[in-house]
Amino acid sequence: MAITDRPITIVGCGPGGAAYLTDAVRQAVNHAGLLIGASRLLELFPEAKGERVAVGTDMAAVLRIMEDRLEQLPIVVLVSGDPGLHSLAQPVLRRFGRHRCRLLPGISSVQAAFAAVGIDWMNVRILSAHGTTPDIDPRELASCDKIAVLAGSPAALNWTGKLAGQLEPRRILLCEDLSRTVVLLLRPEMVAYRGEHGH
Repeated sequence: MAITDRPITIVGCGPGGAAYLTDAVRQAVNHAGLLIGASRLLELFPEAKGERVAVGTDMAAVLRIMEDRLEQLPIVVLVSGDPGLHSLAQPVLRRFGRHRCRLLPGISSVQAAFAAVGIDWMNVRILSAHGTTPDIDPRELASCDKIAVLAGSPAALNWTGKLAGQLEPRRILLCEDLSRTVVLLLRPEMVAYRGEHGH
Protein backbone atom coordinates (compact mmCIF):
# COMPACT_ATOMS: atom_id res chain seq x y z
CA MET A 1 0.00 0.00 0.00
CA ALA A 2 1.46 3.35 -1.03
CA ILE A 3 1.59 6.10 1.57
CA THR A 4 -0.91 8.17 -0.43
CA ASP A 5 -3.39 5.26 -0.34
CA ARG A 6 -3.55 5.06 3.44
CA PRO A 7 -7.08 5.75 4.68
CA ILE A 8 -6.09 7.84 7.73
CA THR A 9 -3.98 10.98 7.59
CA ILE A 10 -2.83 12.51 10.87
CA VAL A 11 -1.82 16.14 10.42
CA GLY A 12 0.01 18.53 12.70
CA CYS A 13 -1.71 21.92 12.90
CA GLY A 14 1.17 23.79 14.48
CA PRO A 15 1.13 25.83 17.68
CA GLY A 16 -2.19 27.54 16.98
CA GLY A 17 -3.26 29.92 14.23
CA ALA A 18 -3.71 29.58 10.49
CA ALA A 19 -0.30 31.11 9.75
CA TYR A 20 1.41 27.95 11.00
CA LEU A 21 -0.50 25.55 8.72
CA THR A 22 1.48 23.98 5.88
CA ASP A 23 0.18 23.62 2.33
CA ALA A 24 0.39 19.83 2.69
CA VAL A 25 -1.90 19.99 5.71
CA ARG A 26 -4.40 22.24 3.91
CA GLN A 27 -4.49 19.91 0.91
CA ALA A 28 -5.07 16.85 3.08
CA VAL A 29 -7.88 18.57 4.97
CA ASN A 30 -9.55 19.74 1.75
CA HIS A 31 -9.64 16.13 0.49
CA ALA A 32 -10.98 14.69 3.75
CA GLY A 33 -14.34 13.00 3.82
CA LEU A 34 -14.25 12.87 7.62
CA LEU A 35 -12.39 15.48 9.65
CA ILE A 36 -11.66 14.71 13.31
CA GLY A 37 -10.11 17.01 15.91
CA ALA A 38 -10.61 19.38 18.80
CA SER A 39 -13.14 22.14 18.11
CA ARG A 40 -10.45 24.84 18.07
CA LEU A 41 -8.55 22.91 15.38
CA LEU A 42 -11.66 22.28 13.28
CA GLU A 43 -12.26 26.03 13.31
CA LEU A 44 -8.95 26.56 11.49
CA PHE A 45 -10.52 25.06 8.35
CA PRO A 46 -13.84 26.81 7.70
CA GLU A 47 -13.59 26.01 3.99
CA ALA A 48 -13.28 22.22 4.46
CA LYS A 49 -16.34 20.37 3.22
CA GLY A 50 -15.85 17.01 4.95
CA GLU A 51 -18.02 15.71 7.77
CA ARG A 52 -16.73 16.90 11.16
CA VAL A 53 -16.38 15.11 14.48
CA ALA A 54 -15.19 17.12 17.48
CA VAL A 55 -12.94 15.25 19.88
CA GLY A 56 -13.92 15.56 23.53
CA THR A 57 -13.02 13.45 26.53
CA ASP A 58 -14.43 10.20 25.08
CA MET A 59 -11.63 9.16 22.76
CA ALA A 60 -12.96 5.59 22.62
CA ALA A 61 -16.15 6.86 20.97
CA VAL A 62 -14.13 8.77 18.36
CA LEU A 63 -12.08 5.67 17.56
CA ARG A 64 -15.30 3.69 17.09
CA ILE A 65 -16.57 6.29 14.62
CA MET A 66 -13.30 6.03 12.71
CA GLU A 67 -13.56 2.24 12.68
CA ASP A 68 -17.08 2.40 11.24
CA ARG A 69 -16.09 4.84 8.48
CA LEU A 70 -12.61 3.55 7.72
CA GLU A 71 -13.41 1.88 4.39
CA GLN A 72 -15.93 4.49 3.29
CA LEU A 73 -14.05 7.77 2.96
CA PRO A 74 -10.66 9.39 3.62
CA ILE A 75 -10.21 10.35 7.27
CA VAL A 76 -8.06 13.24 8.48
CA VAL A 77 -7.21 13.57 12.17
CA LEU A 78 -6.11 17.02 13.35
CA VAL A 79 -3.59 17.23 16.17
CA SER A 80 -2.05 20.28 17.78
CA GLY A 81 1.63 20.92 17.18
CA ASP A 82 3.42 18.00 15.55
CA PRO A 83 2.00 14.43 15.53
CA GLY A 84 5.28 13.06 16.87
CA LEU A 85 5.27 15.04 20.12
CA HIS A 86 2.77 14.03 22.84
CA SER A 87 -0.27 14.09 20.56
CA LEU A 88 -3.58 12.47 19.74
CA ALA A 89 -1.71 10.54 17.04
CA GLN A 90 -0.64 7.84 19.50
CA PRO A 91 -4.07 6.32 20.29
CA VAL A 92 -4.96 6.42 16.58
CA LEU A 93 -1.74 4.63 15.60
CA ARG A 94 -2.21 2.04 18.35
CA ARG A 95 -5.77 1.31 17.21
CA PHE A 96 -5.29 1.21 13.44
CA GLY A 97 -1.57 0.51 12.94
CA ARG A 98 1.08 2.48 11.12
CA HIS A 99 0.35 0.71 7.84
CA ARG A 100 -3.05 2.46 7.69
CA CYS A 101 -1.84 5.91 8.75
CA ARG A 102 0.07 8.69 7.01
CA LEU A 103 1.61 11.41 9.20
CA LEU A 104 2.08 14.99 8.04
CA PRO A 105 4.40 16.94 10.36
CA GLY A 106 3.59 20.29 11.87
CA ILE A 107 5.42 22.86 13.95
CA SER A 108 5.46 21.87 17.61
CA SER A 109 4.91 24.32 20.43
CA VAL A 110 8.44 23.45 21.59
CA GLN A 111 9.87 24.56 18.24
CA ALA A 112 7.84 27.76 18.37
CA ALA A 113 8.93 28.50 21.94
CA PHE A 114 12.63 28.11 21.19
CA ALA A 115 12.27 30.19 18.03
CA ALA A 116 10.56 32.93 20.06
CA VAL A 117 13.53 33.18 22.41
CA GLY A 118 16.15 32.78 19.67
CA ILE A 119 17.84 29.63 21.01
CA ASP A 120 18.42 26.33 19.23
CA TRP A 121 16.68 23.32 20.70
CA MET A 122 19.38 20.75 20.11
CA ASN A 123 19.58 18.28 23.00
CA VAL A 124 16.52 19.67 24.77
CA ARG A 125 14.81 17.41 27.31
CA ILE A 126 11.05 17.57 26.69
CA LEU A 127 8.61 16.74 29.48
CA SER A 128 4.83 16.65 29.24
CA ALA A 129 2.87 17.89 32.25
CA HIS A 130 -0.31 18.08 30.18
CA GLY A 131 -2.99 16.10 31.99
CA THR A 132 -0.62 14.65 34.58
CA THR A 133 2.70 15.70 36.05
CA PRO A 134 5.79 13.66 35.14
CA ASP A 135 7.10 11.10 37.60
CA ILE A 136 10.77 11.98 37.33
CA ASP A 137 13.62 12.45 39.76
CA PRO A 138 15.00 16.01 39.40
CA ARG A 139 18.51 14.56 39.67
CA GLU A 140 17.97 13.02 36.22
CA LEU A 141 17.62 16.56 34.84
CA ALA A 142 20.55 18.18 36.63
CA SER A 143 22.89 17.83 33.64
CA CYS A 144 20.33 19.08 31.09
CA ASP A 145 21.12 22.54 29.75
CA LYS A 146 17.65 22.92 28.20
CA ILE A 147 14.37 21.61 29.52
CA ALA A 148 10.98 22.25 27.92
CA VAL A 149 7.82 21.46 29.85
CA LEU A 150 4.51 21.21 28.04
CA ALA A 151 2.17 22.73 30.59
CA GLY A 152 -1.16 24.52 30.18
CA SER A 153 -2.74 24.20 33.61
CA PRO A 154 -2.11 25.77 37.04
CA ALA A 155 -1.08 22.37 38.43
CA ALA A 156 1.48 21.93 35.64
CA LEU A 157 2.89 25.41 36.20
CA ASN A 158 3.15 24.79 39.96
CA TRP A 159 4.95 21.51 39.33
CA THR A 160 7.36 23.21 36.93
CA GLY A 161 8.11 25.95 39.47
CA LYS A 162 8.95 23.34 42.11
CA LEU A 163 11.15 21.50 39.63
CA ALA A 164 13.06 24.69 38.83
CA GLY A 165 13.68 25.24 42.55
CA GLN A 166 15.27 21.78 42.82
CA LEU A 167 17.70 22.33 39.95
CA GLU A 168 20.78 24.49 39.68
CA PRO A 169 19.96 28.15 38.98
CA ARG A 170 17.90 28.43 35.80
CA ARG A 171 16.21 31.14 33.82
CA ILE A 172 12.52 30.37 33.46
CA LEU A 173 10.79 31.50 30.28
CA LEU A 174 7.03 31.13 30.09
CA CYS A 175 5.93 30.91 26.46
CA GLU A 176 2.21 31.31 25.85
CA ASP A 177 -0.11 31.94 22.90
CA LEU A 178 0.79 28.45 21.69
CA SER A 179 -1.52 25.47 21.47
CA ARG A 180 -0.06 24.59 24.84
CA THR A 181 1.89 26.68 27.30
CA VAL A 182 5.58 25.77 27.22
CA VAL A 183 7.95 26.56 30.06
CA LEU A 184 11.65 26.64 29.23
CA LEU A 185 14.18 26.04 32.00
CA LEU A 186 17.56 27.22 30.73
CA ARG A 187 20.96 27.78 32.27
CA PRO A 188 21.32 31.55 32.89
CA GLU A 189 24.22 32.05 30.51
CA MET A 190 22.10 30.78 27.61
CA VAL A 191 19.46 33.50 27.87
CA ALA A 192 20.07 37.02 26.69
CA TYR A 193 16.56 37.54 25.36
CA ARG A 194 13.41 39.02 26.75
CA GLY A 195 10.52 39.38 24.32
CA GLU A 196 6.78 39.29 24.11
CA HIS A 197 6.67 35.50 24.59
CA GLY A 198 9.38 35.18 27.25
CA HIS A 199 9.12 36.35 30.85
